[in-house]
Amino acid sequence: MSLLARPSVAALGAKTMQRLTLLASRRPSGPGSDAASHARLPEFPRRTGELTVPTAVAPARATVYLPPSGDPSPPVHVNFHGGGYVMSLTELDDPLCRFLAAEAGVAVVNVDYVVAPQHPFPAPPRQAYEVVRWVAEHAAEQGWDGSRLTVGGQSAGGGLAAAVARQALTAGGPSIALQVLHYPPLDLATNAADKRASITRPMLRPWMAEVFDTSYVPDPKRRSDPLVSPAHPSDTADLTGIAPALVITAEYDLLRAEGERYAERLRAAGALAGYHEVAGADHGYDGKDDAKAREVYALIARQVRAATRGEDPAGPPAR
Repeated sequence: MSLLARPSVAALGAKTMQRLTLLASRRPSGPGSDAASHARLPEFPRRTGELTVPTAVAPARATVYLPPSGDPSPPVHVNFHGGGYVMSLTELDDPLCRFLAAEAGVAVVNVDYVVAPQHPFPAPPRQAYEVVRWVAEHAAEQGWDGSRLTVGGQSAGGGLAAAVARQALTAGGPSIALQVLHYPPLDLATNAADKRASITRPMLRPWMAEVFDTSYVPDPKRRSDPLVSPAHPSDTADLTGIAPALVITAEYDLLRAEGERYAERLRAAGALAGYHEVAGADHGYDGKDDAKAREVYALIARQVRAATRGEDPAGPPAR
């Protein structure tokens, strides 16, 4: 057994990553800083407000991105950031949130959810679901339309979006028009060392995945839970009625295969709105490649707009 499979060792590694991430975010500029994220895709202005959502796990702070259209009651999209379930990389998704607010015409609620090892599974998906339910139930007072609701996330955030959709299916609501799963981890039950990327040195290395997986779900027996590993063969539940999904993977990503497997499972349940593999890209590609980011974000915006407005996602790009 690898040392990183020991919860105490993985937790130490995760906390070190958290400290380094916090230091990087506070730099005036440079990679990883909040300022750098805010400066990307400058054609999309930053019109935001702050919100705190009460949940049984802990209060969840969120940044709300407002669409420029002046719609008095726009649809709402809840976004969950990536970071391996251990790093609070909320501002890394700032370019995506600005893009969706402008191009899909939605209010975007970007959630700063609890992370491991301080809050291991099942706290993050439970909190994420409660946030989405609150967003739907308190829509009128917040100025958006909770009946036109979508959820999404990148990397670990995509895993949480999938878990939210699954909980909504089980609980009978809220109604979710679309779940956007962008290079998500969907099979933590399979050992990271047994996963294969199509390149020798992918961005997400097996040792990193082991730190994330062990910190998030310390007990290996719990990693087959449907809220953690819906792409693992052990989850055979009927997904009929789950929110339609747009699944996006990256060609070189260590997680590509599990995303593709889950897309096929959703297709069998009649719940696949679309599957797209980003050619020549690795995990987290959109954090550095603005051209690829714009291309894929436009795809996401078209799907979100179509789901919330009854438009054809194959039509012209959203304006």
